[in-house]
Amino acid sequence: MGRMASGNVAVGMIFLPQTVVGVLGNFSLLLHYLSVHCTGGRLRSTDVIVKHLVIANFLSLLCKGVPQTMAAFGLRYFLNAIGCKLVFYLHRVGRGVSIGTTCLLSVFQVITISPRKPRWAKLKEKAPRHVGFSVLLCWLLCVLVNVIFPISVTAKWNYTNIRGSKDLGYCSRRGHNESTDTPFVILLSFPDVLCLGLMLWASSSMVCILHRHKQRVRHIRRSDLSPRASPETRATQSILFLVSTFVSSYILSCLVQICITLPDNPNSLLVNTAGFINLCFPTLSPFVLMSCDPNVYRLCFAWKR
Repeated sequence: MGRMASGNVAVGMIFLPQTVVGVLGNFSLLLHYLSVHCTGGRLRSTDVIVKHLVIANFLSLLCKGVPQTMAAFGLRYFLNAIGCKLVFYLHRVGRGVSIGTTCLLSVFQVITISPRKPRWAKLKEKAPRHVGFSVLLCWLLCVLVNVIFPISVTAKWNYTNIRGSKDLGYCSRRGHNESTDTPFVILLSFPDVLCLGLMLWASSSMVCILHRHKQRVRHIRRSDLSPRASPETRATQSILFLVSTFVSSYILSCLVQICITLPDNPNSLLVNTAGFINLCFPTLSPFVLMSCDPNVYRLCFAWKR
């Protein structure tokens, strides 16, 4: 019993700093955009997308990280059935918006750095005007599609003695029913697969465009020019790293999720591992995005003083 308690404390000490660091990182980024807005500055189209990504990250961290941390420290029955459904639903919405906005960010950046050719000219002109609508559509689709997700989730004590119920740490889920679960899985997975495909296409396109640009300027670069990359190139590299981080964590999360879904009684280590991986992207993404915007670091430094 003592060994189990110490193990839970160790898990809690992993989730707690991960959640706190993620919340502080996203808050710093959001604070930067609020300061720009309050001082009359103009946000770029990419900033509008990132702002919604930060909000989605907050949803994921608060609805996944906080309950996971509380469960690890021994508070495993603090949510009733409605609370479980709401927490899992909001986490799914936040996760879906994270996928959608990351996809939108990568596609928009491809359009921004694309060569000045006729086929890209119209997209370059129209894309900034449709960013707000695209983000709103992303939220709307995630809110509607994920409505079916909380159906199988309830409080832990509701399914404690029912055969086939799955312990998710702070909530429970009913047993697997192939006839009803398969359509749900397909419906919930289709937007993710579509966004992943678009992100991979956008990433490969950005790599090709950057490579061609580097080849063109290599032979005309003068020795007195600074070797420092342009802001546009740094932003593109930052988005590429962001997409790589997301795809890696998403694939790992899917693999662990499969291991949780197959057995009737999943191992608590797998459940905690899945929770840790799910929180990696919302924790790391603000720091990746801040790396290409020194104004955010100056703002954070001013607040610390």
